Amino acid sequence: MNRIWTLVIKESRDGYRNRWVVMLTLVMTLLALTLSLLGSTPTGTTSISPLAVTVVSLSSLSIFFIPLIALLLAYDSVVGEAERGTLILLLTYPVSRTEVILGKFIAHLFLLTIAIVIGYGIAGLTISFAGEYGFADQEWESFLRLLLSSVLLGAVFLSIGYMISVAVKERTTAAAVAIGIWLLFVLLYDMGLLALLAAGSDGGINGELVKWLMLINPTDSYRMFNLTSSSDTALLSGMAGLSSEHRVSDTSLILIMLSWTIAPLVAAIAIFKRRQL
Repeated sequence: MNRIWTLVIKESRDGYRNRWVVMLTLVMTLLALTLSLLGSTPTGTTSISPLAVTVVSLSSLSIFFIPLIALLLAYDSVVGEAERGTLILLLTYPVSRTEVILGKFIAHLFLLTIAIVIGYGIAGLTISFAGEYGFADQEWESFLRLLLSSVLLGAVFLSIGYMISVAVKERTTAAAVAIGIWLLFVLLYDMGLLALLAAGSDGGINGELVKWLMLINPTDSYRMFNLTSSSDTALLSGMAGLSSEHRVSDTSLILIMLSWTIAPLVAAIAIFKRRQL
């Protein structure tokens, strides 16, 4: 455990030294604050909490932005060091390959968590103080769910990024695969579902099948977890009409995202153990 902690500290310091944390936090804060301020404008004097609007807006931002950032953090974590020759040097120390993966993963998740909490936290606090609602009357439960699930979404794609990094031999290949994975999960998968729904609009596709197809994708599980968290977020996101038989419990959605975190990470460790350097 001490060796893993040492690796976590090393990777975290490297992140600070390379200005990754500062840049990520500034970008997160700027995008979250801009989107939150623009998104809360249409509420006017309605009874919907401005923070609920912020949750819906930030959920949409997170689905596109967090997976990309996580993949960019992780895709060259192993293959990049292998190309530079520093990975062989690292493995000459009394540290196992499992500890290397876990140490790097925890460090990158820590850096990503800092960016998410600070960026989204500033946006949430700004909206809560600027609105007409009282601070305690805001949708804080939904906002905290957003923070938790956003960190978990980042963990999912960090794990996938590590699996890519240990499976390929060149950084350029890893970068191409990472962008392809991002496009698949964030854009192409949902476009395929829409095409399937359009093709089966005569009744050939039932709601239960669509629900399970959505749950396969961790980004859709994340979307369902946040956009159905309260009546306000469900109404704003257009999911208020989701029938009770098609709803999925919060526990199931969290378990799906945890499975997507653990499985690629275990696969990355297994591949890395067999990799020839």
